[in-house]
Order: sequence, then C-alpha cells, then structure tokens
Amino acid sequence: MTTSTEVLATLASLEDEKIRAVNARHGDDHAVNLTKLRAVAKDLKKNDELAGELWATGDTAARLVAILIMRPKAWSEAQLDEMLRDSRLPKVHGWLVSYIVKKSPHAEALRQSWMDDPDPVVASAGWALTSERVNKKPEGLDLSGLLDTIEAEMAEAPERLQWAMNETLSYIGIENPDLRKRAIDIGERLGVLRDYPTSPGCTSPFAPTWITEMVSRNAAK
Repeated sequence: MTTSTEVLATLASLEDEKIRAVNARHGDDHAVNLTKLRAVAKDLKKNDELAGELWATGDTAARLVAILIMRPKAWSEAQLDEMLRDSRLPKVHGWLVSYIVKKSPHAEALRQSWMDDPDPVVASAGWALTSERVNKKPEGLDLSGLLDTIEAEMAEAPERLQWAMNETLSYIGIENPDLRKRAIDIGERLGVLRDYPTSPGCTSPFAPTWITEMVSRNAAK
C-alpha cells in the first residue's frame, strides 16, 4: 500500500518552479502541474485513510490529491467543516467544495451553517453551495430574500465572497424568468465584475452579461 510519505516524494519530484510562479499569481502555492497531479490521484484510487494522512500534512499539492481520492460520503459534517475552515488557499477551498462537500449528504446542513459565518472565506463556501441549489434544486429557497442580501452586501464583500454571491445572483436570473429583471438590475447598479478581464470566447462573469448570454443559449437549444 502506498504511504503518504511516498506520495509526498512523488509530488516533490513533479514540482516545477514556473508552475509555482503562475499559481502564486492566483493565491496558490503549489508547483505541480494539475494534469500530473490528477494522474497521481488516479493511480492511488479512492482511499479515505490515505486522504486523511495527506490532508494532515498541510501540503497544498498533497491536499489536492487527498480531495481527489476522498469519497464524499465517508466524511462527517464536523470533519468537512474543520477541513473547510482550514482551506485558506483558493484551489484547495474550491476543490473541497466542488468535489466533496457538494456531493456529501451533509451539504445542505453545511450550506446553512456557512452562509452567515463571520469568516468571509467560509461564507463564500455557503454561497457556492447556494448557487448549486439555485441551479439544480431551488425548492424551498427564498430567492427574493437572497436577492435582498446580495443587493445589500455584495458590493462591499471581500473578493471570494463577492464572487460566490455574484454567481448566485446570476443563477437566480438565469433560472427564474420572474426574477430575471430584478437580478439584472441589481447587477447593473452594483457593477460588480463589470470590468473583469474575459478571454475571447468566454462569457463575462458580470451578472447582466452572464444572465443574458445563458438565457439566449438556453433558448437556442
């Protein structure tokens, strides 16, 4: 059986300082090409015990591998909460929420507990889970209430929380014709991400543009 020490040695052998420099510009600190990192995880297969050992090292690349070999149902609500609060770097935070928490039976309980957390990084995870619900399972959500909160708080929110709120705003507008005009109006007035640099062929994250583009695409299907 592969040990955490062996995995760390493998990851160290794959480090590339050019990749570290690129990642540093996005707030991350690892130096392993993600395609190669995913290949390491694929070879290990699902292994929650090893994942826990890799997570405990605190090494970013090791934690990314840990996330890839975790089974979402194997981790308790308390464990996921602890890991999320310990995930300060964007890539680890994003992967943990997307690959594990969203697929966990504890996702809704964590969404509710994180939404109003005073730590904006934790709160951003709650909003990311809310975006998922707006998009896939909106029953029971107070969408107008969410728009009230976004309208009042998004403009002054820290970057990662602001991004997650903006995503929720956009999905509300895309998925709900009755709230679309209000969602677009909020986006226009707040102007959040209006000038965000967008690569050719990609849709701007500015909510009015994103909503309009996705509604148009959906109508053309």
